[in-house]
Amino acid sequence: MSRIGKKPVQIPAGVEVAVDGQHVTVKGPKGQLELDFYEKLSISIEENELVVSRPDDERETRARHGLTRALIQNMVTGVSEGYTKQLE
Repeated sequence: MSRIGKKPVQIPAGVEVAVDGQHVTVKGPKGQLELDFYEKLSISIEENELVVSRPDDERETRARHGLTRALIQNMVTGVSEGYTKQLE
Protein backbone atom coordinates (compact mmCIF):
# COMPACT_ATOMS: atom_id res chain seq x y z
CA MET A 1 0.00 0.00 0.00
CA SER A 2 1.26 3.42 -0.92
CA ARG A 3 1.35 5.68 2.11
CA ILE A 4 2.17 8.68 -0.05
CA GLY A 5 -0.61 7.95 -2.53
CA LYS A 6 -3.24 7.68 0.21
CA LYS A 7 -2.61 11.17 1.61
CA PRO A 8 -4.93 13.85 0.23
CA VAL A 9 -3.40 16.96 -1.33
CA GLN A 10 -4.47 20.11 0.49
CA ILE A 11 -5.54 22.90 -1.89
CA PRO A 12 -4.69 26.29 -0.35
CA ALA A 13 -6.73 29.45 -0.84
CA GLY A 14 -6.00 31.16 -4.16
CA VAL A 15 -5.18 27.91 -5.98
CA GLU A 16 -7.61 26.47 -8.53
CA VAL A 17 -7.42 22.80 -9.56
CA ALA A 18 -9.32 21.43 -12.57
CA VAL A 19 -9.50 17.76 -13.60
CA ASP A 20 -10.58 17.04 -17.18
CA GLY A 21 -10.42 13.32 -17.97
CA GLN A 22 -6.75 12.37 -17.56
CA HIS A 23 -5.52 15.97 -17.45
CA VAL A 24 -4.96 18.11 -14.33
CA THR A 25 -4.51 21.88 -14.44
CA VAL A 26 -3.35 23.83 -11.38
CA LYS A 27 -3.60 27.65 -11.42
CA GLY A 28 -2.29 29.94 -8.74
CA PRO A 29 -0.80 33.36 -8.12
CA LYS A 30 2.64 32.24 -9.39
CA GLY A 31 1.49 30.61 -12.63
CA GLN A 32 -0.18 27.58 -14.17
CA LEU A 33 1.01 23.95 -14.39
CA GLU A 34 -0.50 20.98 -16.24
CA LEU A 35 -0.08 17.21 -16.01
CA ASP A 36 -1.40 14.21 -17.95
CA PHE A 37 -1.62 11.29 -15.53
CA TYR A 38 -1.84 7.48 -15.88
CA GLU A 39 -5.15 6.34 -17.38
CA LYS A 40 -5.97 3.77 -14.66
CA LEU A 41 -5.83 6.29 -11.82
CA SER A 42 -8.71 8.51 -10.83
CA ILE A 43 -8.59 11.92 -9.20
CA SER A 44 -11.43 13.47 -7.24
CA ILE A 45 -11.74 16.87 -5.60
CA GLU A 46 -13.59 16.98 -2.28
CA GLU A 47 -13.90 20.41 -0.64
CA ASN A 48 -10.30 21.67 -0.36
CA GLU A 49 -8.64 18.28 -0.88
CA LEU A 50 -7.60 16.35 -3.95
CA VAL A 51 -7.56 12.54 -3.65
CA VAL A 52 -5.74 10.15 -6.03
CA SER A 53 -7.09 6.58 -6.05
CA ARG A 54 -6.30 3.38 -7.94
CA PRO A 55 -8.61 0.52 -9.00
CA ASP A 56 -6.22 -2.42 -8.50
CA ASP A 57 -2.90 -3.51 -7.02
CA GLU A 58 -0.94 -4.10 -10.21
CA ARG A 59 2.74 -3.20 -9.97
CA GLU A 60 2.65 -0.28 -12.41
CA THR A 61 -0.56 1.15 -10.95
CA ARG A 62 0.90 1.03 -7.44
CA ALA A 63 4.09 2.75 -8.61
CA ARG A 64 2.27 5.53 -10.42
CA HIS A 65 -0.19 6.09 -7.57
CA GLY A 66 2.35 7.68 -5.23
CA LEU A 67 4.19 9.36 -8.11
CA THR A 68 1.06 11.10 -9.38
CA ARG A 69 0.10 12.31 -5.91
CA ALA A 70 3.62 13.67 -5.31
CA LEU A 71 3.70 15.44 -8.69
CA ILE A 72 0.35 17.11 -8.02
CA GLN A 73 1.49 18.16 -4.53
CA ASN A 74 4.61 19.72 -6.07
CA MET A 75 2.47 21.52 -8.65
CA VAL A 76 0.25 23.00 -5.92
CA THR A 77 3.31 24.11 -3.94
CA GLY A 78 4.91 25.60 -7.06
CA VAL A 79 1.96 27.78 -8.04
CA SER A 80 1.26 28.94 -4.47
CA GLU A 81 4.66 29.37 -2.78
CA GLY A 82 7.16 28.99 -5.60
CA TYR A 83 10.60 27.44 -5.51
CA THR A 84 12.95 28.38 -2.70
CA LYS A 85 16.41 27.13 -1.83
CA GLN A 86 17.54 27.35 1.79
CA LEU A 87 21.25 27.91 2.28
CA GLU A 88 23.06 27.21 5.52
